Amino acid sequence: MVLFAAHLDDVDYDAMVRMLESQLPENEPLWLFGYGSLIWKPEIEHVEERVALLRGWHRSFCMKMTRWRGTKESPGLMMALDRGGQCKGVAFRLGDGDRREQLDRLLRREVTLKPTSYHPRLINMTSDAGPLRALVFVINRRGTTYAGPLSEEEVVERLATSCGHWGSGADYLYNTVRNLELRGIHDAHLWRLQQLVAA
Repeated sequence: MVLFAAHLDDVDYDAMVRMLESQLPENEPLWLFGYGSLIWKPEIEHVEERVALLRGWHRSFCMKMTRWRGTKESPGLMMALDRGGQCKGVAFRLGDGDRREQLDRLLRREVTLKPTSYHPRLINMTSDAGPLRALVFVINRRGTTYAGPLSEEEVVERLATSCGHWGSGADYLYNTVRNLELRGIHDAHLWRLQQLVAA
């Protein structure tokens, strides 16, 4: 069992970029799928966005955080994509810039530790404008930040009480449901959590 995590270095990022580049033909646009904070804080330039449906994965508050939106004393939770179900989110098409630089920047934003919290994958999904394939970050169940399945009560308690230098778990949840609604996506489960956290 892994007890400690180390930070990724340039060699690690270069290997991940090369792996993704090998799966992306030069003429295929680079899409990024957002299901949480990427929707309201993508931090990368894009030229198009579409509501998209990803099958086989669902949003889950299954990633524990001792930084950003939590502390070691009061760990927070962030969403990740876990196996099963489906997830409606936003696919962002990146511009025709330096693909290697774009991938490197995205990986450094989302993946910082080894063993990694996320696995970057290129996955097919559907949208009203047609099918597409996007870069998706899915949970690594063997990573040190995987919280496993939690009860609704545990999730609500952590979101209602955790806070870090990026803000609170409650703010993270609210910003996600609000920005999903702005794009016509109603996630009933997240709204239930929102009502319980706000109570």
